[in-house]
Amino acid sequence: MATISMKVMPEDLSQVPTGAERIPEPGILVIFGASGDLTKRKLLPALFHLRQASLLPRQFAIVGVARRPLGGEFAADMRAGIVEFGGADAADPILDEFTQHISYYALNFDDPSSYAGLKAELDRIGKEKNIGDSRLFYLATAPEFFAGIIENLGAHGMAQPENGKAAVVIEKPFGHDLDSARQLNHQVNAVFHESQVFRIDHYLGKETVQNLLVFRFANGIFEPVWNRNFIDHVQITVAETLGVEGRGPFYEKAGALRDVVQNHMMELLALVAVEPPASFDADSVRREKLKVWQAIPPIPILNTVRGQYGPGIINGQHVIGYRDEERVSPESGTETFAALRLEIENWRWAGVPFYLRAGKRMKKRATEISIQFKQPPLLIFNRLQQDGPCKGIEPNLLTIRIQPDEGIALRFGTKVPTTPQMSVCPVNMDFDYETVFGKSSANGYERLLLDAMLGDQTLFSHRDGVETTWALYTPILQAWAAKKPEVFPNYFAGSWGPECADHLLEQTGHKWRNDLGRKA
Repeated sequence: MATISMKVMPEDLSQVPTGAERIPEPGILVIFGASGDLTKRKLLPALFHLRQASLLPRQFAIVGVARRPLGGEFAADMRAGIVEFGGADAADPILDEFTQHISYYALNFDDPSSYAGLKAELDRIGKEKNIGDSRLFYLATAPEFFAGIIENLGAHGMAQPENGKAAVVIEKPFGHDLDSARQLNHQVNAVFHESQVFRIDHYLGKETVQNLLVFRFANGIFEPVWNRNFIDHVQITVAETLGVEGRGPFYEKAGALRDVVQNHMMELLALVAVEPPASFDADSVRREKLKVWQAIPPIPILNTVRGQYGPGIINGQHVIGYRDEERVSPESGTETFAALRLEIENWRWAGVPFYLRAGKRMKKRATEISIQFKQPPLLIFNRLQQDGPCKGIEPNLLTIRIQPDEGIALRFGTKVPTTPQMSVCPVNMDFDYETVFGKSSANGYERLLLDAMLGDQTLFSHRDGVETTWALYTPILQAWAAKKPEVFPNYFAGSWGPECADHLLEQTGHKWRNDLGRKA
């Protein structure tokens, strides 16, 4: 029988608080690697949304830095990107005003002498626009340039200015294993103090992810059952229908475990499992997340699965396999799917399995957290279900949808009306963000960029957390590298991954929840 959905609406939307406005001090945002897609599709649209909301200071500037000699073309290209990807009206006068704050500076990242010219240009802009000496450097480059850029910023006095403030935002991947992450942390902290470093994970900018803490700790009905006594197991899925989209060389070095599991999924896991922080300042929240990761024992290789997609059908269209993608080795052993089972050995979660899976070219695009509760000790209604429309009593299930249809659903059993027998069927109480608050053009970077400009590190990774998660996954990566997979590809594009991933759960009497997404 199909699940019935009950839409949940706030009692009075007029009473929903908008939050206190926080406006950063005047400053210059310097984006290294500004000619890449991230700047045009995400960063500039997010900054424009902040400007629309009057959350940027009047005195600010955005300086794109890359190697290509773009000149005046850059601002026009960014303007077009804000319209195309940020939902802006091309005739909006705010857009014209915002574009005037954008400029470009061509620089070879590997040439130390060129940084003196960049510093002079930033000083000129700061003086001309009465902005001052505060700088936020955003590294949106390939990872191999991180250390060199940071070293040169320090060598030219831009990391520790005499006046004003300086900080650096670093995109993932932050290292490719434990040793490289430690080395990069050392290089960064040799120039910038840890309080100046913002390691960004765009998943933490998503409203539903931030809402996890509110959902858990602002609602008294959930916290008493949020533990091993009531929760049977937890599943976290990050499924994509897309392939590598022309990023073959990058993905050949990364793979699903590095690209998604070690960072995005561990952040989601931490927010599900974290203890209540003493306060919601950066140190308290990050300290509790670190405790979760430190409580995870080494993950046995037998509790891991890897896969690679072959040809298949996505949304009715035939697609090629990973080994046929552009600039991918025809004998590649890179995983496009990873799944694992782990446990958190602390008082709250001991004995509760957490299942994580991430994959490309999956049947459906969905990022979800599913929390399945234990069955009641005596299922007195099961004996009455044999002739009814529903067979057996399904366990309560709490589903937190991160994307694309953000929301929260709670499944519980209820009596089916008008039937002579006592028949129990599942229904969903379903909260949907778009239905309640309207569709938003925000992409998640708005909150993160604003926090970085304000110096709030709550939603950013600390070096200890980065190294702790890499310590968990580096042994798996080493074991996989030492033994080439015998059967790749091992799942069709458009499926839910390899069969061996199903066996991972069957060992403990569970199965993947593949009925993902909103039902209403």
